[in-house]
Amino acid sequence: MSIPSLDHSTSAIVSRLRKAGCVFAEDEAEMIMSAAGDAAALEEMVERRAVGLPLEHVVGYAEFRGLRIEVDAEVFVPRRRTEALVREAALLAPARAVVVDLCCGSGALGVALAAALEDVELHAADVDPAAVRCARRNVTPAGGTVYEGDLFAPLPAGLKGRVDVLLSNVPYVPTVEIELLPAEARDHEARVALDGGVDGLEILRRVVAEAAEWLAPSGVLLFETSERQADEAVAAVTGAGLRARVATDDELDATVIIATRSDAPGAS
Repeated sequence: MSIPSLDHSTSAIVSRLRKAGCVFAEDEAEMIMSAAGDAAALEEMVERRAVGLPLEHVVGYAEFRGLRIEVDAEVFVPRRRTEALVREAALLAPARAVVVDLCCGSGALGVALAAALEDVELHAADVDPAAVRCARRNVTPAGGTVYEGDLFAPLPAGLKGRVDVLLSNVPYVPTVEIELLPAEARDHEARVALDGGVDGLEILRRVVAEAAEWLAPSGVLLFETSERQADEAVAAVTGAGLRARVATDDELDATVIIATRSDAPGAS
């Protein structure tokens, strides 16, 4: 008795994904079918997506500012709203910028900024070994170096006072709100990439406490936060002796804090 073959037509896959709750089932089906090497891989990938794995973990990459960023299982998936942070950084970066991507995850921010600029010295760091392994596959081809460790600790001491752009997409979800996140994030991304402590700003406070000694005189620190946390985030920045301003992007629903040293040229 023969076993009937599974229906791997586009319409059948779209139907399965739609039944699983995938809002953009047609687009997702196209991405999965393009990524699958054969029928067996296609079946496995469709099933993984249908049971709730993030699409980026299923296909192995995320689209970010027109780039294909490799993303491994459990590694934080770069959000489209974070493209606003990279855009702001590109506007502020000097020629031959020294860039550090702190809490780098897949390395998407640093890689995207390097792609937007010329002649960048790129460094990235993350405390999560899985993220570091993933980031190296993205950052190394872009000419950068990835370090494993807690915040600034693994960075070369020679970077102190030289960093032109410090990207620090710190986790900013309050601990008690982790369980309220969509299942794709809550169940499939590393908690260390999401948990910002009691009020969501604990990691940020640690970053801004050290940022000034790493920034060049005209260097900038950029990080993302939520709209409701923006005032407290600014207070954390100014409390650490830095100046801060807020940039927003309504289309991307993004809130970016831009901080500079208080002794930066032009500081009042």
